[in-house]
Amino acid sequence: MTDFLEFLRSNPYPGRGIAVGKDRVYYFIMGRSENSRNRIFVETDDGIRTEAFDPAKLRDPSLIIYHPVRCSGGNLIVTNGNQTDTIRDVGDFRTALMTREYEPDEPNWTPRISAVLHKDGSFELSILKCVDGRCLREFFCYEGSDEGKGYFLSTYEGPGNPLPSFRGEPMEVDMPEPEAVWEALNTDNKVSLYTNVGGEVRLFNKNLGD
Repeated sequence: MTDFLEFLRSNPYPGRGIAVGKDRVYYFIMGRSENSRNRIFVETDDGIRTEAFDPAKLRDPSLIIYHPVRCSGGNLIVTNGNQTDTIRDVGDFRTALMTREYEPDEPNWTPRISAVLHKDGSFELSILKCVDGRCLREFFCYEGSDEGKGYFLSTYEGPGNPLPSFRGEPMEVDMPEPEAVWEALNTDNKVSLYTNVGGEVRLFNKNLGD
């Protein structure tokens, strides 16, 4: 099992990441460009959305403004893009994601990462990424996880040009407390963090001084 905090401290740019455990889920976003860094998480009736911190600096909103988290039918949906709405509207995780593919941001072709947490404690993770110009859709289904343990997916393995997509199965990690995760993320590149621990939601936003 990977030490999650050590992994985050040693990786300056995993991009966006989802970690799912027995009683908690974490989702973070990072950014290198001014447009990507100009964001905050705000709560909504059914989850959260991203929002421009300074609307005057917002350029292309298509890949950075979306609802990362929505509750629907007793399920918690967490993703790094507008596929959150596709999953909610279609009602089936796999069926919905079979209609989507990686982001059209050449040359990085950022993967779409998604998770759904079911009422019975089981959960599913997915990554849609570009391999040789085609979309590879990978799905991972878990009946649950042990106390203190979770599974993690990120968009990138780390820095690079182009950015290298995450490879392999979701990483088995320990699940530290929210404050420790926020502190472990790279200070220059972190933007926002959503945490849900036993139903208690907290939002960390660098632009708001968190």
